This record gives sequence, C-alpha cells and structure tokens, in this order.
Amino acid sequence: MAAGRRAGIYSAAAWSVGTAAGRETHGHLGTRRWGGTELNGTELWDLASVTKPIVGLAALRLAEAGALRLDDTVGGYLPEYRRVPGKADITVTQLLTHTSGLPGGTPLWRAHSDRDGLLAALRELPLRGAPGTVVEYSSAGFVLLGLILERATATGLDELVAQQVCEPLGMRETVFAPGPAARERAVSTELCTWRGRLVTGQVHDENAVVLGGVCGHAGLFAPLADMDRLGRALAAGGDGLLSASGFARMTACHTEGLPLRRCLGWQGRDAVGSPVGMAMGPSSYGHTGFTGTSLWVDPAADGAGTDRAGADGTVAEGRYYILLTNRVHPSRGSRRFPAVRRAFHHHAAALAGPADTEAAAVARPAQGVSRVG
Repeated sequence: MAAGRRAGIYSAAAWSVGTAAGRETHGHLGTRRWGGTELNGTELWDLASVTKPIVGLAALRLAEAGALRLDDTVGGYLPEYRRVPGKADITVTQLLTHTSGLPGGTPLWRAHSDRDGLLAALRELPLRGAPGTVVEYSSAGFVLLGLILERATATGLDELVAQQVCEPLGMRETVFAPGPAARERAVSTELCTWRGRLVTGQVHDENAVVLGGVCGHAGLFAPLADMDRLGRALAAGGDGLLSASGFARMTACHTEGLPLRRCLGWQGRDAVGSPVGMAMGPSSYGHTGFTGTSLWVDPAADGAGTDRAGADGTVAEGRYYILLTNRVHPSRGSRRFPAVRRAFHHHAAALAGPADTEAAAVARPAQGVSRVG
C-alpha cells in the first residue's frame, strides 16, 4: 500500500482484514489529498459502487419482512415504466444480479442536469438483451432498485438504508450526502472539470450528483470502522442482518450458465478477470467501487479455495477484506490501481492470523505506514 502511494496512484489508503471475531490487522497511510492533512483513521471515504450491495442488503431485509418480493417487477412499483417496452417486467432479482438487460456505463449527466430529466432519459435507455439472458454491470439497474425500495416503503432511500443496514450494525457514521462537519473528515477524490473544483465530501459519480446524492448505485460515505462492522456481520453469515436461508440465497451464484458470476447485490469470484485475482476461494463474493474501494468476503475457504475445516470437522468462520483508497485523485486517468488491489488481496489472504500478522508487522515495517492493527 505504501508503494502504491509512492507511485502516485492514490494519496490515501486504509485497509482491514478480519473475521466475525474482529480485526486481524488494519492500518492507514497517506494524506486526505495530495499536500493535505495526514490520515488519522477516522476519515470518511466515498464508497462509490460499494453502495450497491448495501442497498441490496436493505432490499433483502425488506423482502424477509414481507415489504416486497424478489420477483416483484419494475412496472409493479413504477407506473411510468408500465408502457416502456421490455422494462415493465424486469424483476427485483434481475436488478440485483445485473441481468435486467439495462446497459452499463451511461453518462446521462452530460445531457441532463436535473433529476427529472435524468430519470426520464433512464426510461429511454435501450436494453442490451432480454431480461434474464445477459449479465451486464448496470448502475442504471440499481438506480431503479433504489426507486422501487422508496415506492415500496414510502421512505427515502437514505433513511431506509439507515434503518435496515446501518442502525442494526451500529454503522453510525455511514451516510449519503455528508453534512458540513462530516465533510471535514472526507478524503478528496477527483479534481473535477465539470464541477470546477476538487471533490471532497460530495459523491464522485456524476449521475449520482444530478440525482441529489442519494440513489441506489453510489453515494454512501463511510469510515473504516463502519466497514469493519459490515465485514464482521458478513463473515458471521449475515448475523444481525438476514436469516440463514436469506444469507445463503444472497451469496449464491444466480447467473449459472452466463459469463459472469453474480450474487444478489454482490459479485462472485469470476474464473477470469476477478478484481481480487485468485486469492479468494471460489465461493467468495464482494464488490468494488470506482473511487478505489472494495469489500470482499471469503465465507469458509482459504486462498486456495479449500475449506478451512478444524480437527472436529467444523468449518472456520469467514474472513473479510476491506480496501479504501482515493485512486481517482487528482484524476481518474491512472490504470495502475487494479494491480494494487489484486496484490493487496493476495498478501492479505496469506495472513494466517493476528499473531502472525503482528510478527510480520514488527519484522517488516513499511515506511510511512500508520500501522494500528
């Protein structure tokens, strides 16, 4: 991580590796922006698309509570879609698994500067294929998911995520659209020509800006400590969030026979092109964010993909891996970050436990690293 900063790939980084029992190691390094304040571990990070699985968790909790069903359709909640060819019958599951047929990168903000105009343009996006037949990563699909959750509950998405995910886990500082005091602790992202300033404490994603900063595909900010709380709950099998069957359904692959592995709200480990390389087991899942963030969970497998079974035949708890950086600072031009992310996960997966991690920290201290794990 220190080498990545020295190479200018990001000004700031924080990380954590742990289990349901707690952290094995964690740390932070760098400055909130180039030439700015040094990190102290309390920073807020723009999670970018790591927002998606958190919104997905809210959807799944609502489904378990009976507030909606996973086979409900877009048209069932959004009347404006009922006469849009091909889109009315898209299901909540298809939105969660990126199999809706909606396209991927859609810079609608370039032509639409207000929320109503952008949402109208979203309705007109042509499908890449019939729903359920293709897998294409789609932020547009999660914008729709957020709208559905709001209609189903008559509650704003920010309040809904707080109620369904953040409050149960004690993620008290995870928010959409941080207020002035919270923005003081935010890590800067891009020097944005569209906004004419360095972006700090406002969502980096331009479509999300036009939508007001609260939407299903991006916009959440969180400190490392809150991401740890989420990681521990997932490593414990969804403890405090979902039933055992609901958690199993969430983390199962729902795109067998299609090119990419997708769970409900999460990405599975693809055989080729996985953002974490091959460090995680085949049943692992996670999500990445464009700003240089990620959360990955290996439920019960070591780096080679084998079960970590004890002498009594029980399977060890899962491990989580959190990486937070501002790799789009001061610009998104660098193509070098994916290699850093893969290297982080390969090194982190090799950690045997807290004792070995501590020994390694003493034996091989990294220059410039604030090591608090």
